[in-house]
Amino acid sequence: MKESLAALDYIRLDFSAESSATINVALALIMFGVALDIKPEHFKNLIQNPRQLIAGVLSQAILLPAATFGLVMALGDNITVGVALGMILVAACPGGNISNFITSFAKGNVALAVSLTAISTILAVVMTPFNFTFWGNMYAQANSLVRPIELDWRELLKSVMMILGLPMALGMLCSVYLPRLAERLIKPLRQASLVFFIVLVVVAFTKNFDIFINHITYVFLLVLIHNGIALGMGYLTATVFGLSETNRRTLSIETGIHNSGLGLALLFNPAVFPPDLPLGGMAIVAGWWSIWHIVSGTTLAFYWQRKSTLVGVKD
Repeated sequence: MKESLAALDYIRLDFSAESSATINVALALIMFGVALDIKPEHFKNLIQNPRQLIAGVLSQAILLPAATFGLVMALGDNITVGVALGMILVAACPGGNISNFITSFAKGNVALAVSLTAISTILAVVMTPFNFTFWGNMYAQANSLVRPIELDWRELLKSVMMILGLPMALGMLCSVYLPRLAERLIKPLRQASLVFFIVLVVVAFTKNFDIFINHITYVFLLVLIHNGIALGMGYLTATVFGLSETNRRTLSIETGIHNSGLGLALLFNPAVFPPDLPLGGMAIVAGWWSIWHIVSGTTLAFYWQRKSTLVGVKD
């Protein structure tokens, strides 16, 4: 069994350079669409309510990566090196844009969700490279079977800037200076880009169907645990900060819904991750996260919506 799992890291996935470029374009379009809905007042509201901002950033960018490191260390030999690094990579990514829709469905604070998505995405330009290299190297130092991670942080930073930073900047500029155009583009662009990205993930799994089937039970359980910790981390952090039930739900979803698509885009960029690194386990973890967090997030949102209908929610 262990030999079979170890082989997972070194599986060569059928994922072409064209597919990688297409994912980058789809992700950039999604980020552009997210930025179209970001208004200056979102940042103003967060400045006026810094406790919500501090709790959200702490949960997403600091506590989850640290908890993920603790989880991979606790699992020890039960996970492969590639899977462990894949979990760390996902935790290092910012919140996903679909979290805003799920927060609305869960009767959460949509304004806070949009603001935190914007903040976490902007911070990801620095925090994603930092968290992955910091915790990845900590894992490598603690595990004698892992060779030191030698990634060019400048290349990683440049890739994150091109995939996230530039589209976000263009979208925000469009929102401020061309508000009518932005208003007309938001809904169709967001729907089209999200569907486009989901199709790409499904196609990627289809092209590697045998690999997926052979390891789905193992990866499913790990992602279930990891995602559950993320959802719980957000809710617990909001509780410790004394936030309302509405905001607790929001932080739970914002921490549990991660832009794992960014992880996939980075993984298949040879300038960031050399092809000789054990990418099989990393890619399968990031790819399954892209699907599972939508399932877990919407299921939790449905439960909270039903609960709000029955008993009501205090703001």
